[in-house]
Amino acid sequence: MKIVFNKIGSTKKTFELTVSGVSLEGFLVKRGYHRVRLEGEMDGEVKLFCDRCGEEYQYDMKSPLNLTLSDEVIETEDDLDIIEFIDGIIDLEFIVQSEISSIENSFKCCEKCSEDESEFEKEF
Repeated sequence: MKIVFNKIGSTKKTFELTVSGVSLEGFLVKRGYHRVRLEGEMDGEVKLFCDRCGEEYQYDMKSPLNLTLSDEVIETEDDLDIIEFIDGIIDLEFIVQSEISSIENSFKCCEKCSEDESEFEKEF
């Protein structure tokens, strides 16, 4: 789902979409000349592989998502949750896919391994 940046106003624009089994429901609202606030809730399950034992398991992606979107380059350290859409088109599918990729690329353990307190690294 793509939305033109300039079509977002000061009235909340609600949206709902599903990407790769993860849904995002929320709204977009203008927060400045070059800023839009995205507030939503992600919900769904993603198949992951445990980084410790290699087994596949389901990860619950139920979490809030609050971002600032911009149509220009922003250089600030005050808000690190900024996504820039320089072409002026907000791509909500890209945002959801980025959140899924972030989870997939982080270190994660299945429930069995997260309870295992034995040493992770073994010397041979």
